[in-house]
Amino acid sequence: MVWVEFVVCAALIIWAGSLLSKYGDVLADKTGLGRAWVGALLIAGVTSLPELASGISAVAWLKQPNLAAGAILGSCLFNLMLIAVIDLAYQPGRVLAQTHDGHILSSGLGILLLGLVAMGVLMGTPFHGAGVFGFSLISISILVVYALGARMISVVEQARQVEVLDEEARAGDYAHISAAKAYAFFILSALAVVGLGIWLSYIGDRIAATTSLSASFVGNLFLAASTSLPEIASSLAAIRIGAIDMAVANVLGSNLFNVAILSIYDIADGRANFWASLTEANGFAAIMTMMMTGVVIVSLMYRISPKTPYRLSWDGILLLAMYIGSMTMLYLLG
Repeated sequence: MVWVEFVVCAALIIWAGSLLSKYGDVLADKTGLGRAWVGALLIAGVTSLPELASGISAVAWLKQPNLAAGAILGSCLFNLMLIAVIDLAYQPGRVLAQTHDGHILSSGLGILLLGLVAMGVLMGTPFHGAGVFGFSLISISILVVYALGARMISVVEQARQVEVLDEEARAGDYAHISAAKAYAFFILSALAVVGLGIWLSYIGDRIAATTSLSASFVGNLFLAASTSLPEIASSLAAIRIGAIDMAVANVLGSNLFNVAILSIYDIADGRANFWASLTEANGFAAIMTMMMTGVVIVSLMYRISPKTPYRLSWDGILLLAMYIGSMTMLYLLG
């Protein structure tokens, strides 16, 4: 029965996440914001709402911090593996060879934030008491870096506004959808995603209990994959309309937002020991996510031979292999 609930909840998240991404894109069109910026910040944020909702409920009510952190870090791994899926959907050639250099900024910020996460896991219990009102310095640092990074991304996108507007014109036309309808559907979809995310956290906890799998592994695999379904729907939809930069920005921006969510979990924990309670499996997941992000940066910089006779490019193959290897190691660590 629990697996039936999991499938039903995952299907509903795909549906709600697709609507959320669509009407977020409509609002971007109505407000004149660039789709690359919207993909990295707005759409990435709203498609990460399942992680936020399920994680807060897992930390605050279920007292399962490793389930929550595992879902976040597993989602980051899953999102990077999604680039391989996007690479398959985008033919011919490597998808990362066709995107602009601004994504290197998002990737670098992701590595910096993930480094803070790994530091939080490895520092040890005595260092987690330092903070403000039970809010650790690690969490404060993550929020500061995320805020500064969001500002930097905004500046970069403003500098290439003309290019973005040209892409907007090709990507889609939402003249037939009113702004009022877009706002209404956006809000309703967001509420649906939050509610489904809370339900999903309870399902994940029951899977961990009934299968004797560790909370970290269940979070990194089952919860991460299902709560990343909105990113899959929105990114593949962007590829279909030719908005490549928006698809890649959604993946990389979701990872930035996901790491920032961990600092919110620190508040929800309420016991000033969120980071100290995380297992080495989550530290391993953070390091693997950094390595996979490094592959993305190399691919963005190495633009020689953008076309390939194969359906899956070298970077897609490497990301897929690293994801499978990570899940295998997390299972063994669990």
